[in-house]
Amino acid sequence: MFDNLSDRLNNVFRDLRGHGTLSEKNIQDALKEVRMALLEADVNFKVVKEFIACVQEKAVGAKVVQSITPGQQVIKVVHDELINLLGGESVGLDFTGKGPAVILMVGLQGSGKTTTSGKLAKLLVKQGRRPYLVPADVYRPAAIKQLTVLGETLGIPVHPSTTEQNPVTIASNALLVAEKSGYDTLILDTAGRLHVDEELMAELKGIREAVKPSEILFVADAMTGQDAVTVADKFNQDLEVTGVVLTKMEGDARGGAALSIKNVTGKPIKFVGTGEDLDAIEIFHPDRVASRILGMGDILTLIEKAEEVVDKKDAAILAKKIQKNTFTLEDFLGQIQQIRKMGSLEQIMGMIPGLNKMANMQNMPKPDEKELGKVEAVIRSMTAKERQQHRIINASRRKRIAAGSGTSVQDVNKVIKSYTEMLKMMKKMKGKVGGGKKIGGKKRRKRPKGLAR
Repeated sequence: MFDNLSDRLNNVFRDLRGHGTLSEKNIQDALKEVRMALLEADVNFKVVKEFIACVQEKAVGAKVVQSITPGQQVIKVVHDELINLLGGESVGLDFTGKGPAVILMVGLQGSGKTTTSGKLAKLLVKQGRRPYLVPADVYRPAAIKQLTVLGETLGIPVHPSTTEQNPVTIASNALLVAEKSGYDTLILDTAGRLHVDEELMAELKGIREAVKPSEILFVADAMTGQDAVTVADKFNQDLEVTGVVLTKMEGDARGGAALSIKNVTGKPIKFVGTGEDLDAIEIFHPDRVASRILGMGDILTLIEKAEEVVDKKDAAILAKKIQKNTFTLEDFLGQIQQIRKMGSLEQIMGMIPGLNKMANMQNMPKPDEKELGKVEAVIRSMTAKERQQHRIINASRRKRIAAGSGTSVQDVNKVIKSYTEMLKMMKKMKGKVGGGKKIGGKKRRKRPKGLAR
C-alpha cells in the first residue's frame, strides 16, 4: 500500500544523508518534499499541516546525537511523528465486561464487514476465545448465507438468522444463546448501505441499545482513501465507534486513510486486512507500519507470521533431515507451502530490512507468485518415489511430470536445479562446525603453531 509514499520519502532522506550539517533551510526544503509526498498519498490536508509543523519544530530544535548524522536525526523525528500520527501504540479489544463480549461490525456496503467478521473470529479462536458469529444483515442478498458458509469453513458456530427477522431481535436472541451456550464473544455482522443514511443509523443504534457492545468496529475499505475517513467520522459521531478495521491494505491504495483516520476521528486502527485468505488479518502496530513506510522493514511481524505457520515439531524434524542430508523434494514442497501461508512474496520482502529497498529499485524484477505455483504443480505431479529420490527423474519422467503439471520440461529442470542448489547450500552450512570444515566426515584439527606441514 505505502510503496509510492516510501519511495518519495526515501528519496528525500537520501538527499538529507548527503549533508554533513543541516541548516534550517535544508530541513524546510526536505519537509516541503515530505509535505508533497503525504498530500499525493491522499493524506488529509489538515493532518499534513499539523504533521509538518510538529516535525519542523522538533527537527530544528533537536540536539544531534554524536553517533548519528543530522540527516538521520531528521529521519528519527519523522519516524516518531509517523508513529504518533498512526495512533502511538496498538490497541486491543475490550474484554473486561461481564458476560459475552459483543463486537458490533459497522460500515458501508462493500467495505468487507462479513469477510472481516470471519477473519476476526478465526483470530480470536487462536487467542483461546469462543466466538459466535451473528448474521444481522437481512437486506443484502445472500449476506446471511455468506457468513454461514464462512462459519462452516472455519468450524465456528453461526446464529441461525433469517431475512424475515428484525436485526435488533436477531442480536438480542443471539446474546441469549451465547450466554446459555458458553460463547464468550459475539461478532455481529450488520447491514451496510451505499451511503450513510438515517435509517441505517437508527437500526445500528437500536442494536447498540439492545446488546450494549463492548466494541463497535468501523470497517473501512482502505482503497477509498479520504472518503473512508469522512464516513468513519460520521459513524463515530452517531455511534461512538471504539476502533477501525482497514481492509484491502494489500492493494494499490496510496495510504491516506491509514495516515489520517486516527487524527480525524480520534479512534485507533485496531486491525488491518492484508489479503483474501481468512488468515489475512493483522493487529495494527503503528510503530511497525511507520518503519515499513520509511523502508526500515518489519522483522517483528515477519517473526510472528513465521511462528504461526511453522510447527516446532516439524521444524525439529526438518533440522534433523538437513543434518543427515535427507531433505527431499517433499520437504521442499512443504517449505514453499509455509512461505505462501505467510503472505505474498512482496509483503514478506517488504518486512525484511534491505530487501524492501532492493524491491523498489527500478531494474529489480518483482517477485512472481506464479513461479511458486509452478514449483508446487511440478512437485505434486511427481510420484512419491520421485519426490524421495530425485536422481531417478530421467528425461522421460521429466516429460511426464511436465505434462501432468501443465508446465514445460524446462520448468521441471528449473525446479530440480533449484532443489539441488539448495541441497549444496545446506551441505556447506552443515559443514561449518566449530570453525573447522569437515573432511571425510571428520572435523579437521587445527595444527599446533610451529609445526611444519
